Amino acid sequence: MSRWAIGIDLGGTAIKAAIVGEKSGIVTHRTVPTDTASGSTGIVVQLAGIIADLYHVASETLDLSDCAGIGLGAPGAVNADTGTLSYPPNLPGWSVVPLRDNLQQCLMQQKGLAIPVFIDNDANAAALGEALYGAGREFRDFFMVTLGTGVGGGIILNRKLYRGANGTAGEVGFMIIDFEGSSVHTGIRGTLESLIGKKGIVALARRMIDASPSGSSVARFCGDDYTKLSPRFLEHAAKEGDEVSLAVWNRVASILGVGLANVVTLMDIRKFVIGGGISAAGDIIFVPALDQLRRSTLPSMHDGLELVPALLGNKAGMYGAAALCFG
Repeated sequence: MSRWAIGIDLGGTAIKAAIVGEKSGIVTHRTVPTDTASGSTGIVVQLAGIIADLYHVASETLDLSDCAGIGLGAPGAVNADTGTLSYPPNLPGWSVVPLRDNLQQCLMQQKGLAIPVFIDNDANAAALGEALYGAGREFRDFFMVTLGTGVGGGIILNRKLYRGANGTAGEVGFMIIDFEGSSVHTGIRGTLESLIGKKGIVALARRMIDASPSGSSVARFCGDDYTKLSPRFLEHAAKEGDEVSLAVWNRVASILGVGLANVVTLMDIRKFVIGGGISAAGDIIFVPALDQLRRSTLPSMHDGLELVPALLGNKAGMYGAAALCFG
């Protein structure tokens, strides 16, 4: 029988969890709101409940002896060897938490389940998912970038996940693009995430709309209430030809292209898989980002440059988390 695992993508808004067959892919999945108010202890209990539910579902059709474990992708700095999660940005009140050990203990004490748990950074998990099941299957080496509330990254080298000495390799969102700029994220000025994370994109759009004499048709999508402005509304307006929205996306894409150029220059990686909700804007981002990437690198670095959209969507983290169990 083929092995299977439970893959979990822990986010600040939602927990996505699935039973994943090593060969067959996702069998069934769940999405539930993250109980952030309960702190790390409460979320561990919540995770244990979700796992127990899926384990019961699996027992009805799968051989439990083929269970390879529980894989968990979490936001923040993860040490995969020690199983600790440090200062996750979207989980308020957390510091350094022995998440793997806490979850294994909770599963045993409250659910009677002795199942090994493997954890990694959520963007690393997404990269691994795309490497094994998605857009990265044809690449030996590639860099995964996730564009959403934040900007994450994961590195695949020689078909294997590269974590670095302490598990923080690939944190492209903290790459500094404008060290004298006004945008600040987690106390660091001018990071990629501060510029083109969701809040950064909305702030940029507001400035550009305010500076435009004719305004922007994006107002129609948010009911003339710019407090509701979102990247998705900007995407819709841009695809209808709104000049301001198109200019916003060109600027976002240029910033992304510069960040990718730094990766090319440092690591000689030429393939990029771009995922996350904001990447749904498609060619509005991809085309100008690739143009900027070429302008920001030497001609000798252009051969093989490629930006491709992720294929697994918001399921990449669950696929990759499960793959942590398969070795």
